[in-house]
Parts: sequence; C-alpha cells; structure tokens
Amino acid sequence: MASANREMAVYCFDTLVSHYNDEDSPPPAFDDANHPLFVTWKKIVNGGEPRLRGCIGTLEARRLISGFKDYALTSALRDRRFPPIQPKELPFLQCTVSVLTDYEDAEDYLDWEVGTHGIIIEFTEPVTNIKRNATYLPEVPAHEGWTKIEAIDSLVRKAGYNGEITEAVRRRIQLTRYQSTLFSMHYSEYLSYVKATRGLVPAINGTSKPFS
Repeated sequence: MASANREMAVYCFDTLVSHYNDEDSPPPAFDDANHPLFVTWKKIVNGGEPRLRGCIGTLEARRLISGFKDYALTSALRDRRFPPIQPKELPFLQCTVSVLTDYEDAEDYLDWEVGTHGIIIEFTEPVTNIKRNATYLPEVPAHEGWTKIEAIDSLVRKAGYNGEITEAVRRRIQLTRYQSTLFSMHYSEYLSYVKATRGLVPAINGTSKPFS
C-alpha cells in the first residue's frame, strides 16, 4: 500500500514547472501503484492562512505516476472555482498530495469520525429524484471545525442540492468513508530539494532569474 510522500509532491511541482516551460518533466522518484488520489494547491501570502487555489482528484484507483501528473495540472489550471494558477504565483504555492485508502460502506450518515475519515455521500433528491454525490477529504471537516452534521450539510450543498436539508434528506444518504495519507510541500522546500538532489534551481522561461 502506497503512502503520500515528498517525492510525489516534488513530481507535482516538477509537472507544473515543466508545463510552464513547455518541456518534459523529470522522471518521478517514487514507485507506481494503483490508488485513488488528490492534488491540492494552496497559496500563502504574507504569512497568512493558506488559501485554496485548486483541488481535484479521483475516487477511483489510478496509476499514481500518471494520476499525479494529470491532476497536478488539472487542479492547478482547470479547477472551475478558480482562475488558472499563473507562473508568478509559484513562490507562494503549497502542494498537498493525498493517497486514499481503506474504503468502507458506513451504516448511516453519522458512521464516521471527524479528522479520521474522508467521506463520500450519494443521495437522490426527494422531489426531483436527481442523483447527487460529493466528497470531502479527511482534513476538511477537521480544519473547518465542523460537527458531523455540519460537515454532512455542507457536503449536501456541495453536491448541488438547494432544497431544505431535513433529517429525512440526511437519511437518504449512502455514505462511504475512507482514510488517506498526505504530504505537503511549499515551493521553497521544493527549490531546496531540487538544488540538493539535482544541483540546480528551476527557472521559468521568459523570466530573468529563478523563483527562489
């Protein structure tokens, strides 16, 4: 079973930098395996709280190497909630890679633990019979300080349901819980890693100096 690690985060940064430079990214330094995965980009400005800039992944198992390459770019450039990340933002970026494991069918919508489990909800709207689904990674409810019901209600909204959230609606939910390992790396740590292991500092084409 694979766990999220530094080399996976490095590979995501490599992929984004190589995209800006229109070149092939260096080969990854981690073993391939099949797992669901997510890539999250956050932006840190003036030492403040990191702000989400993109988070996309897959709940279906994928080869990790191709998966991280695809979702590093998709989450950075094609998350519809945000404008694409620009090269000038690189010095402020933090990348978090998540590898998902231990999928389990829950007994009901409360059969999970905040801070331990990620959750996937699936339900059918009571009037329209439209099927909805959404997920939160394990760290989201804990970071927001939500109770289980607050997290569920937020996730119901995230799934696109705009009606009243009643107990009857909650009981329609089929919940799958999962766990994950994650690793976070700031761009400055990425630069230090590349300099130590490759003897160079990444630069972006068209800039006068590396983003250090």
